[in-house]
Amino acid sequence: MKRDLATTRLDHMIDIVQQYALDEQRVATTIPFLSLLRSSHPTPVTRGVLKPSCCVILQGQKRVHLADEVLDYGPGEYLAVSVDMPASGHIVSATADHPYLLLNIELDPQEIAAIVLEAQVSIDTQQPVRGAFIGHTDDALQEALYQLVRLLHAPAAEAAFLAVGLKREIIYRMLTGPDGRQLYQNIVLDQQDRGISKAIAWLKDHYDQPIKVEDLAQATNMSVSSLHHRFKAVTTMGPMQYQKQLRLQQARTLLLNGDVDASTAAYKVGYESASQFSREYRRLFGAPPMQDIKKLRTTP
Repeated sequence: MKRDLATTRLDHMIDIVQQYALDEQRVATTIPFLSLLRSSHPTPVTRGVLKPSCCVILQGQKRVHLADEVLDYGPGEYLAVSVDMPASGHIVSATADHPYLLLNIELDPQEIAAIVLEAQVSIDTQQPVRGAFIGHTDDALQEALYQLVRLLHAPAAEAAFLAVGLKREIIYRMLTGPDGRQLYQNIVLDQQDRGISKAIAWLKDHYDQPIKVEDLAQATNMSVSSLHHRFKAVTTMGPMQYQKQLRLQQARTLLLNGDVDASTAAYKVGYESASQFSREYRRLFGAPPMQDIKKLRTTP
């Protein structure tokens, strides 16, 4: 019975989302923290920085690469991201008759921490877990998601107002559901000492500047060994690799905007050597800078 109910609920969400996700792109909604994504075909691998969010697949399949880790997820599953994480991914299953459909719910780590305190959520924690993980929507979480999706039919002001309470319920259900330990541990333990989130924020603000791990450790009140261990446990990469990916992602954005050439982009994001920039760009994106940009601009 539960399985039938879950399938019916998922089908209803698919029907509603298809009425609003009409274009092959991310679609904003009347609910400020909710966007929709639709694709009628598999996509090539793209790279970017994942933001704190809960990405729920209603239909189709996606694969996400986090450094050396591969995450596959499909209908009724979600990708939860608790910190900014460089990643790559692609849609692996989608057709015109059964398009890939995704709910993207923006998350605020401080909001999650507040709900933990207010609801007195307490979960045993073990070793640090990744800053992104695949979770499964149990019956309670799926019902809350369904009620959120139904608000797309409501007037904009009503939807925005009622969605606030539903978002809190969704977060609560994620925390208390079968995969809650991973979200709880990433959010709550980092809120306690602010170590990794402070390191990530510092790297984002200073990605174009030369940095030493010792300086980053001092700025976050951590030892060098602790910083390395915890940073890699959460983001799947070390601080210097994280900074490098931020630099290359920003350079790619500059090149796509057409504002600069490859050498200028390299210097703007902190590289002192254009040849080193070109080598590392090719290693990450699979082609030299201008060749990669040309391909991106000509790909539908």
